[in-house]
Amino acid sequence: MLKIPTILAADELLDKAFKKASKAGSQGLTRIETVRETNISKVRSANDVIVSTLGKYVKAFPSIERLSPFYAELIDVTIGKDKLKKSLGAMDWCRGSVARVSREAIRTIANARSIDAIDGSRRAAYGRMSSIVKQIDKELKFISNARNTIRKFPTVDLSAPTIVIAGAPNVGKSLLVGQISTGKPRVAVYPFTTQEISLGIFEREYVRYQVIDTPGLLDRPLEERNAMEMRAVLALKHLADAIVFIVDPSETCGYTRAEQEHLLSSLKGEFSSTPIIVVENKVDLLRADSDRSKLSALSGEGVSEFMELLIGVVGGDRKHQNAYSANR
Repeated sequence: MLKIPTILAADELLDKAFKKASKAGSQGLTRIETVRETNISKVRSANDVIVSTLGKYVKAFPSIERLSPFYAELIDVTIGKDKLKKSLGAMDWCRGSVARVSREAIRTIANARSIDAIDGSRRAAYGRMSSIVKQIDKELKFISNARNTIRKFPTVDLSAPTIVIAGAPNVGKSLLVGQISTGKPRVAVYPFTTQEISLGIFEREYVRYQVIDTPGLLDRPLEERNAMEMRAVLALKHLADAIVFIVDPSETCGYTRAEQEHLLSSLKGEFSSTPIIVVENKVDLLRADSDRSKLSALSGEGVSEFMELLIGVVGGDRKHQNAYSANR
């Protein structure tokens, strides 16, 4: 979603700064002037690397207030917006502090009357810079982890028609996404395989549709859901033009039919303004006696008929809207 550079740890940033500073040099009219100008160049070089690198980090992270509600809440759920703001604020504090040390050291070196005093002032500046940067090592590591988390966010087109696949863990959501779109979610025979939001695309009659695969939901109140489940809730809340709720009548997912139906009722209450298409999966194992759409995401049976219903609902086709209403 965002192009955030690799975040260096404190020691790595200092190594980068002082390595570049060691290559700095200048020529004066006398030996002491050469030493003076060289040490001023070294301090400036170290300062520039630290200040500019931290500035790039701060600039690369988005202003949460300017993000769409989906991404703003996703960052809050997965990273913590207050922690992120605090860490980025520490970057700014460090930049200002290092710049102040640099200015003071340059003034001291400019007024020094001996080579030993010049070298001592530069070493003292290096020591103070190192101490300041090491104070934010924990924040640097935090934003490094935040960067890695954000890189996993899907790049969602907020203007495209979007279908969000939901249901209990292991009911076949990821398999269905793989059947109907370009999405290649991780699939396994145990629950909670999907831990992130992933995205697939398909096109019909020149319209590009997005399909969102979400982590499995458990039948429990919103306030008790963990960060993984909240990813799914945010996709349902902010992205869904239609929700596909998958039921596993065979109960091989590990959840009873009653538990799944109760979860469905909860979602209908939470997202009453969004069309919810209920489909029963795993007909290769059990075909329940109901009027709902049925398919096998594993074999592909019933998928084309389901897609016709889905496109009709998302596209507003009256015949399919009626079919959807009848099968809820």
